[in-house]
Amino acid sequence: MERTARHILKFRWSIIIVVLIITAILGLQLKNIRINSDVISSLPDEDPDAALLKEVATELGGNNMGMIILTAEDIFTPVVLEHIRQISDTVAEIEGIRSVTSLTNIIDIKSGEFGIEVGKLIDEYNMPETPAELAELKERVYSKEMYRGNIISEDGTATLILFTLSEDAQIRAVAERVKEKTEALNLPENIYFAGSPMMVTSISELIATDLVKLIPISFVLISLILFLSFRTFRGVALPVLTAAIAIVWTMGIMALAGYEMSMISNNIPIILLAVGSAYTIHVINRINQERARSTKDVIIKALVYIFIPVLLAALTTMTGFMSFIFGAYLDMIREFGVLTSAGTLFSAILSLIFVPAVISILPPGQKAIEKQKLRNKKSFLSANVLVPLKIFLYVHPKYTLFTWFALILISVGGIFMITRSVNIQDYFRRGNPTRIAEDIMVNKFGGSKPVFVIFEGDLQHPKVLQKMRETQEYMEKNPGISTTQSVADLILEMNTVLGGEAKIPDEKAKIGQLWFLLDGQEYMERFVSPDLDKGIILSKFSLPDNQSKKAFAEYMRRFIAENSTESCKIQITGMPFVDVTMDRSLIRSQFGSLSIAVFFVVLLVGLIMGSLLKGIYATLPIISSIVILFGFMGYTGIPLNIATVLVASVALGIGIDYSIHIMSHFNHIYKKGGDVYRSLRDTLMISGKAIIINVLSVSAGFLVLLFSEMVPLKYFGLLIAISMIFSGLGSLTLLPVILVLVNRKQKFTRTK
Repeated sequence: MERTARHILKFRWSIIIVVLIITAILGLQLKNIRINSDVISSLPDEDPDAALLKEVATELGGNNMGMIILTAEDIFTPVVLEHIRQISDTVAEIEGIRSVTSLTNIIDIKSGEFGIEVGKLIDEYNMPETPAELAELKERVYSKEMYRGNIISEDGTATLILFTLSEDAQIRAVAERVKEKTEALNLPENIYFAGSPMMVTSISELIATDLVKLIPISFVLISLILFLSFRTFRGVALPVLTAAIAIVWTMGIMALAGYEMSMISNNIPIILLAVGSAYTIHVINRINQERARSTKDVIIKALVYIFIPVLLAALTTMTGFMSFIFGAYLDMIREFGVLTSAGTLFSAILSLIFVPAVISILPPGQKAIEKQKLRNKKSFLSANVLVPLKIFLYVHPKYTLFTWFALILISVGGIFMITRSVNIQDYFRRGNPTRIAEDIMVNKFGGSKPVFVIFEGDLQHPKVLQKMRETQEYMEKNPGISTTQSVADLILEMNTVLGGEAKIPDEKAKIGQLWFLLDGQEYMERFVSPDLDKGIILSKFSLPDNQSKKAFAEYMRRFIAENSTESCKIQITGMPFVDVTMDRSLIRSQFGSLSIAVFFVVLLVGLIMGSLLKGIYATLPIISSIVILFGFMGYTGIPLNIATVLVASVALGIGIDYSIHIMSHFNHIYKKGGDVYRSLRDTLMISGKAIIINVLSVSAGFLVLLFSEMVPLKYFGLLIAISMIFSGLGSLTLLPVILVLVNRKQKFTRTK
């Protein structure tokens, strides 16, 4: 270690120049970072439901359908209908929009002078204006299932303007244009936006807003805590600079590797700000302590001591993050694990190499050194926190153990109360327009979670269309499904109008004649592929609870298994099916990633410290804090979701650092003299101070997420801050007590 430390100082200028060059190169890549908040694109291809959902999204446009929701006291008024027409025409003119469907241009099938007429429900050049015309329109709309609950709500207070994007459209750009053009009309009705393109765009905007708003606040808060702790420019600038460089390197590599910013990875800058500054805090604190004792080879002595603890802390933190690679369901969580692991490694390298190099070329003056020595002697933390703490722990270790045991026991009860949530509307604050839009879709249009039933076969064959209708009728018997739509509905209605018999024709030739009348209608693109070899039933699931989704999945799969044939292959997918798998994966991911992290952390710490038992000791405080964390989640109703499922492993990865520094310091002093009290005193007075500063700065950094626009990230920030506080308390109370009791016993045995 001494040789390594001397090489760092020898090549200090080279190190600084290389770091600056790498930072400049990767910094230029930041402009290439793309935001992708589409959960569907992050679904794993190995999951059949997810793979089929992606297929529907690309081949049949299931993921390219957006909705504009217009609400008013009464939709059936001339003014409101005119506004619906304005929105429809405006959106249709936007480049990248393939089709638009609304009350003012939707297909209508009726009998005419020469048989069946396939036209528009409303003549846009002769809009209904009189009470009689409006009453007639209302009666016709509510007489047809294809309109009622699909294009207009049952109570007549909300309607949808549906639009589909072309295959080559830039989803976010087109969605933003739709929103901009619609809002520019300045209509008096309430306008909301729903559907996958609009949802993706809304989440992307929130991610961008959070990054711009929250990261500067985190920097300011952490800088303030560092200033109050160190009272020097160096003590503030170096931790913040190190974290900033680590963030630039990580995000630059993200852009180079083609990773996109998601609703999970937007946490990365905050996490690296906390982690990066933490390692530098320990390095600076150790250098300050050595400088208070000596004036010769200060940096070398500090590095010789601190190098292994920081490196070990980084490795264990990386282990916590890398556990997501093996246990996560969503690709975005795996990417999060890769990037945070890389960022942690960068933070450790910079704190151990770059920071000492900078300090060596900018040493403090003698006056600054004397001030630092005086501050160390009169430190508020030392006099009012650490000194009383060391006395209490040594004199009353059993009180500390009892307190922790009681906390853990109370928390265990809360663990059984933890709920899970995979509903996208829960990600938005109440009052957020996207949340309101989702609520309207659930309350007035039968839900917001799309369900797709795909039929492969000859779509003009009577048996295929009859099976499609039979499937729709079966689906609508489930309490989660209120309406369904397919091309079979149109054929059925046309046959009813033509012959008065409400059924699918038995002859293929007759279906062909009816189909001819539908040919070229934009509305058909929603239901059939261009080659007419695939058709789709569109529906929405309304029930939010996971048990209902599981029951619906079993209900439909049983039907499909009994009815799918070679000539009419039936498959089903949709967000309820993905939600069931995602919900199951939350538990699997939580226990899987946490188990992997705990195992490797214990093993790693044990190997480096030469004792597996020491690895277990080091892990006890953080495991205790995680139990308390889960108990807190259960008692407060914070659910397990795609963001909070990360908390335990992140807490383990970051929180274990505190235990490592305590154990390393304690063992180092104890080996020299075998004096338990002196070991405890030196450990708490030096490493304890750095840990308290670290806990305060990390917690402050994560608490900034409370101001996030996304609810899961608010929970994530709060839970990480709580886990850091208890991890710090555990390393400063529970672990020292364990070390004191174990080493007291060893000393007694030797004496006896």
